[in-house]
Amino acid sequence: MNVIGKVTVLPQLPAAVSRLSELAYNVYWSWTPRAQALYRELDSSIWERFQQNPVRTLLEVPRERLEQVAADAAYLERYAQVMADFDAYMGKRDTWAARNAPDMKPVAYFSMEYAFHESLPIYSGGLGVLAGDHCKSASDLGIPFTAVGMLFHQGYFRQLFDKDGWQNEAYDDLDLTTLPLTPAKTADGQEVRVSVQIAGRTVQVRVWQLQVGRIRVLLLDTNVPENSEDDRKLTARLYGGNQELRVQQYVLLGVAGIRALRALNVPADVYHMNEGHAALLGLERVRELVAGGLDFRTALETVASSTLFTTHTPVAAGNDAFAYDLMDRYIGDWPAQLATSRDDLYALARHDQHWDGHLVPAFSMTVFALNMSRAANAVSELHGEVSRDMWKFLYDGAEAEEVPIGHVTNGAHNLTFTSQHMRDLLSTVLPADWTERLEDEDMWKGVDNLSDAQLSDVQLVMKREMITFVRARMREQMLRNGASAADVAATDELLSEKALTIGFARRFATYKRATLLFRDKARLSRIVNDPEHPVQFVFAGKAHPADNPGKAFIQEIYRVSQEPEFRGKIVILENYDMNVARHLVQGVDIWLNNPRRPLEASGTSGMKASFNGSPNFSVLDGWWREGYDGTNGWPIGEEREYADLNVQDDADAYSLYETLEDLIVPRYYGTQSGEQSWAHTVRRSIETVSPRFSMQRQVIDYVQKYYRPLAVRGAEVAANGAQRARDLGAWKTWVRAQWPYTTITAQATLPASAQPGQTIPVTAQVNSAGIKLNELKVEAVLNRGGHLTHHPLQVQPDGTFRADVPLTESGLYSVGVRMIPEVPGLSNPLEAGLIKWA
Repeated sequence: MNVIGKVTVLPQLPAAVSRLSELAYNVYWSWTPRAQALYRELDSSIWERFQQNPVRTLLEVPRERLEQVAADAAYLERYAQVMADFDAYMGKRDTWAARNAPDMKPVAYFSMEYAFHESLPIYSGGLGVLAGDHCKSASDLGIPFTAVGMLFHQGYFRQLFDKDGWQNEAYDDLDLTTLPLTPAKTADGQEVRVSVQIAGRTVQVRVWQLQVGRIRVLLLDTNVPENSEDDRKLTARLYGGNQELRVQQYVLLGVAGIRALRALNVPADVYHMNEGHAALLGLERVRELVAGGLDFRTALETVASSTLFTTHTPVAAGNDAFAYDLMDRYIGDWPAQLATSRDDLYALARHDQHWDGHLVPAFSMTVFALNMSRAANAVSELHGEVSRDMWKFLYDGAEAEEVPIGHVTNGAHNLTFTSQHMRDLLSTVLPADWTERLEDEDMWKGVDNLSDAQLSDVQLVMKREMITFVRARMREQMLRNGASAADVAATDELLSEKALTIGFARRFATYKRATLLFRDKARLSRIVNDPEHPVQFVFAGKAHPADNPGKAFIQEIYRVSQEPEFRGKIVILENYDMNVARHLVQGVDIWLNNPRRPLEASGTSGMKASFNGSPNFSVLDGWWREGYDGTNGWPIGEEREYADLNVQDDADAYSLYETLEDLIVPRYYGTQSGEQSWAHTVRRSIETVSPRFSMQRQVIDYVQKYYRPLAVRGAEVAANGAQRARDLGAWKTWVRAQWPYTTITAQATLPASAQPGQTIPVTAQVNSAGIKLNELKVEAVLNRGGHLTHHPLQVQPDGTFRADVPLTESGLYSVGVRMIPEVPGLSNPLEAGLIKWA
């Protein structure tokens, strides 16, 4: 038919269950299985057909069914308990933040993607899941927090495998009236619109609001009638299109995001950029201050002093860099708005790239984010080391370990991924308030009181549910691809609940080495087909639409799964999303992860499996390098890097097979008790990973290490008309102008050998080029085995610098002397970015 319009008819709920609508519009339900059950019970087929979406379920369920549950005493009892829990959560005043950070200032958090639930597919993978989990725990902890993102009305993509196992992409338009979204409104009830100039066009942006427990998320949408067809598509697809589209989306996220906060009078003392996609928020914040009368340098110092940047990947492709002429098209008018020059603005983002055999200056979103913030962090300890080395060129003359990039190791939102079965079991041995104390390591020792039988019984239930899910998904796929009746029927035999089941699910970026398992197929066949101790594997994951090598990995796994010796024992599911992820992390026995170290910044999927008692089996990269303690899972390979990638793959594959054959399989099928039992490993997995890698712990780390200190420093720098910012900006400008004319020479009397505790005299002579001597830190730097120690030299009456430097331990030392400009109040010793060695 010729459609001339659409209308959504909202259900009139019976009074006895009228608050089902209120609950549906708060994604609190996404981490509350008993709340989800209320909607599933209305009609399980509708619930599953519409991605377990409560709003859509209420729209689709017939009135008669609603009347039935409103008269069902058992349903009403469950409904009353869920609503009582919801009210207690929403009304709680004695939160972690109220007790531990009562002076906490509001945070604005910007991310390109968020994963709250599969029914709102505005995420691609781990970055989005992390951002969604961050919001959920900010709510749990009672932090003043507002998130900003994009409402992609075609989402990422729906993944479909053809009959040859090749990934195809389908894009479905979201019906916003069936999602838990409401238009964001001002205090006087007006729907919020903001606008942004992009390449000379005025783009109108509608703002939607998503309620996540106690906090809200603002989502930006250009799909409005006022915009041209092309501009309406700016928020169509996540990570779709070319570089032109990406730059425009980044302008929207950063600039329109700040304007949305202002239009809604949302306060923010700290701004957190979750990856470089959000870096352009600094443009708008600086513009506001310049429009208010500050000069560019003062405005820059003010903005940066309250900004945190989190980098998530050491992979070059994950750090966007754009040609200057491309940036000119989309931010070319910004230098004038900021009262600065193009050269000065672009210098804040410059990262020279080797393109087409030439070294070309490029606008790096990561470099811009680092320069527009005064705090930066990586997402695991090892990733911090890699990031400091990766970005040390920004601090010419610095050693990697002193580059000012810290780390907060990622976590996951326990309650989103822990099954209700496991939660019920944990409630028998943990305190009544355990869900509010997830980061408490001592509390989790109560898991030791769970018996072997209790654990195995619950895990068998979860495994059966996963197998049922896998079979249903594979049946759908087979039917769609026109499989034979025999092949469709064979899906009922996929996987065995009695076999050791290993899961692998993630983005199919090639560095994650999804096919490493197949390096020796003959050996793998013996492992899988052992008649006494069989092993089976479940895979899932998406490759980026433009990543053909990643798609080839998917196809390889699919083809192996169709070979006779692996059929029914290796399975790869299509359309990896949060629903697939939950079933797998809750149902497998082991979680496999084998990235090419050190390219896995953190990873979080293995944490979620461990929450459910599935030990991790992984390369010692990302979070697992910190999480593995010798009792709670198994490592793959050695804690080292390789010059030859083929040698690395061979070594890691060998380690994978050997560990599986010699350690994992015997323990899983064994009958030993105590510390040699499978149940012991399961307990250790739950009790060690659950607190240390909870999202609560992660967000608390951000509060204590970054949010609170940044709020204090940001206020100090902005106080008195930004006087401190003005002083810092002027000082840096002066010092940078004089720095080329400074010189330093140094001498050290070094014996051929020395005893621990002996000192060596070090002297230096400085030509300060007019810089005050008390604004220069002159220091001896000792490098022993790659670790640096710093010893300040004191200025003498004759203007020289001197110190007796102790050699505290035995070993080979390298000795150097350098000077760094420094004044009180800098965020870190290298903030000026200037180092000169003698």
